[in-house]
Amino acid sequence: MSDNQTSSLKSYIDSATGTVQSTLGSLTGNTADQAKGDVTKDHAAAEKDASHTIGKIGPYAVSSSGGISSDDPRRTEGSYDQTMGSAKEAVGGLFGAEGLKKEGQQQNAQGKGTEAEGQLSDYGHGLKDRVGGTVGGIAAGITGDSEKQQEQQLKHDDAKTKQRSAEHDIQKQADA
Repeated sequence: MSDNQTSSLKSYIDSATGTVQSTLGSLTGNTADQAKGDVTKDHAAAEKDASHTIGKIGPYAVSSSGGISSDDPRRTEGSYDQTMGSAKEAVGGLFGAEGLKKEGQQQNAQGKGTEAEGQLSDYGHGLKDRVGGTVGGIAAGITGDSEKQQEQQLKHDDAKTKQRSAEHDIQKQADA
């Protein structure tokens, strides 16, 4: 992984290093070491946040590492069914049409399930391909195949974006 890319693992290592450095500075009374450790921890926190940042436009996502992914179609279908189901439920409630209201509730519930299936699929495939890209990149690095190493890094970055996109949507729903 190049130095200009964010990494969750690197951020965890930097955070631990900063904590140790800050603690040692505090115990020894060395304020410079303590301050340097605090700066390292702050930088690690910012790097972790950046490694989890994605931008979404419709069913497409892009990450801070440059990875690009598209959502599993079930995520969009499920979201559509939820919207249509909520609309039917509201209209049915407004006009006293219990059948339409019930149909809307069922469509909304079905949409939630369909969207969740797509999210889990994206999360699982993202995680699997991310690990595959990492392992493939290491193997290519050992053999000196820089072209294959770049290809595997791209695979890793795209998979990370797919995984983070699913995480983002799942968290957004949990917060709602």
